[in-house]
Amino acid sequence: MLVVLFFFAALPAVALAAPSVFLEDLTWTELAAQIHGGRTTIIIPVGGVEQSGPYIALGKHDARVKILAERIARNLGNAVVAPVVAYVPEGGLDPPTEHMRFPGTITVPPAAFRAVLESAAMSFKLHGFRDIVLIGDHGGYQAELKAVADDLNRRWAGSPARAHYIAQYYQATQIAYVAALRRQGFSAAEIGVHAGLADTSLTLAIAPGMVRRIGPGHPGPSQGVSGDPTRASAQLGEIGVDAIVRETSEAIRAAVRRP
Repeated sequence: MLVVLFFFAALPAVALAAPSVFLEDLTWTELAAQIHGGRTTIIIPVGGVEQSGPYIALGKHDARVKILAERIARNLGNAVVAPVVAYVPEGGLDPPTEHMRFPGTITVPPAAFRAVLESAAMSFKLHGFRDIVLIGDHGGYQAELKAVADDLNRRWAGSPARAHYIAQYYQATQIAYVAALRRQGFSAAEIGVHAGLADTSLTLAIAPGMVRRIGPGHPGPSQGVSGDPTRASAQLGEIGVDAIVRETSEAIRAAVRRP
């Protein structure tokens, strides 16, 4: 009897759970019903697998962009989130350049990267999505995202579908977030541009399990770090989260607004 009572007591909590915004969690009939009901914006989140120093796991970009895309979609109220694109350009192979000098980083040719994004976007257009949004967590391929959106819009001229490269997603981490950290007294050298205080704090706020214990004496460029993560915290990272979600949501709303 106690087991039965416990089962029924748990039902309201299950019923109140918010429905998933992730495409891979839906059946095709559920997705079709959502599109027919007006949920015609889809976000393609782009991550990447790369080194982020000794303290942050290789999948940082994938984890962050998925969680942030979910928050943005819920903020918008009418968007679906596509699976994360994890294979991105990260440097040359022979000789290894950029992040490819560190074990675990995965790279693909820019042409292959663009082809994947274009095919995904065309698939979503075929199924009834009208606004296909591209956001990327890594700075190295931002120009590629824009080029893909521009090319798709040329092909789709005269159709109701549009592709949108939302630069504000990445820019928020480089401008608003950094400015807020500077106002709190952190130097540009400490904030850094890769695996420093800003990058590490943002990861602590979103996916803390991906950050290892930071010991005394921060590593330098030879270990893949630009900046000093020693004073990083989830509290500081929340500043970046708020900026990304707010600025990206506003930019998407503006982009999909039609005359």
